[in-house]
Amino acid sequence: MLSPQEWSIVALSLKVGAAAVLATLPLAFALAWALARYRFPGRVLLDGLVHLPLVLPPVVTGWLLLLAFGPLGPIGRWLESWFGVSVMFRWTGAALAAAIMALPLMVRAIRLSIEGIDRRLEGAARTLGAGRWHAFRTVSLPLALPGVLAALVLGFARSIGEFGATITFVSNIPGETRTLPLAIYSALQVPGAEAMATRLALLSVALSLAALILSEALVRRTHGERARHGD
Repeated sequence: MLSPQEWSIVALSLKVGAAAVLATLPLAFALAWALARYRFPGRVLLDGLVHLPLVLPPVVTGWLLLLAFGPLGPIGRWLESWFGVSVMFRWTGAALAAAIMALPLMVRAIRLSIEGIDRRLEGAARTLGAGRWHAFRTVSLPLALPGVLAALVLGFARSIGEFGATITFVSNIPGETRTLPLAIYSALQVPGAEAMATRLALLSVALSLAALILSEALVRRTHGERARHGD
């Protein structure tokens, strides 16, 4: 059984993960669509920048976020002066770090799904009088749905497992930025807290495994519905 403190850590982790993937999804879809469908100058550079968090040490990503969104950073200073908003040492900053780390996985999952769409179906819809937006909404988007669902679940699992960028960017503050990985790290530094670390680690494994199983189930269900419609 988890203690009230541990339940609060779980709740914060779920909130951070949900906020990260929901805020990132529109951008991830737009980037995936652009990379899958268009050829333009700088496309290779954009692809590299999108996937850079996968190969950069997470601490470097957190440091770059600190430079950009810190009190003296260009974005952080602008947010503070115009809106009175700061993400430093707040759960929103943890969600931002998680979103950056989850973005490459989300873009990749959606992009693979878009690239698998038979464009002849879109052409047939346009031939039958559907406009560009109507063809996208009724043909392209439903066919890309497996990738979108997989992106959501994989991005969520990556978000709740984020450590390096988060602790570098917004520190390890109980009740505000201490998500599951940071709580496990903190427990391992305290003598006698091994039981807490074990419980939280097992919970992390369970959540990640459940996310992967859910992703597979959603994709299979979507493929099954698509096959029935095709019949």
